[in-house]
Amino acid sequence: MKIRGLIVDHATIQRWVYKFTPLLEAEMKKRKGKVGTSWRLDETYIKVKGIWCYLYRAVDKLGNTVDFLLTRRRQRMSAQSFLIKAISNNCRPRVINIDKRGSNTAAIKVYNKRSFSKIKIRQCKYRSNIVEQDHRFIKWRIQNGLGFKSFEWAKRTLSGIEVVHMLRKNQMVKPGISMF
Repeated sequence: MKIRGLIVDHATIQRWVYKFTPLLEAEMKKRKGKVGTSWRLDETYIKVKGIWCYLYRAVDKLGNTVDFLLTRRRQRMSAQSFLIKAISNNCRPRVINIDKRGSNTAAIKVYNKRSFSKIKIRQCKYRSNIVEQDHRFIKWRIQNGLGFKSFEWAKRTLSGIEVVHMLRKNQMVKPGISMF
């Protein structure tokens, strides 16, 4: 905006992010290209109002973002709700690479049992390097700010950051081209 000669206050941009991020995220879900069937799933820590919250993220083996979810707790139910959200927005994975966290393992096992599917679990900390490196972009964007004052602001801001990151990775299918 500065290049175009517009002077905009940071609070205005913050209000735009809060207002328009859900619309951008909905459009991105409609136009997002297919992801691979080998996922890397991990969570990272985000501080919201002085309390640690957990950002669950999954990427495929090519580094394309599958999905993300910000939760207040790191437990099986949080991991399971993230897994259900990721699978409903994308295809079911053939294999999921995770670290040694028990909550992720339990969530995948419960999902396999309830849906009669056979998602293979691989627990190796080195195979999730792709998602660990992808966390850097999010952390770098967050550290420049003053922190999040509410969970809803954090959720919407992180959603906007993730959508921009997906656009940068060219994950949006061009309009008029069918995804299938």
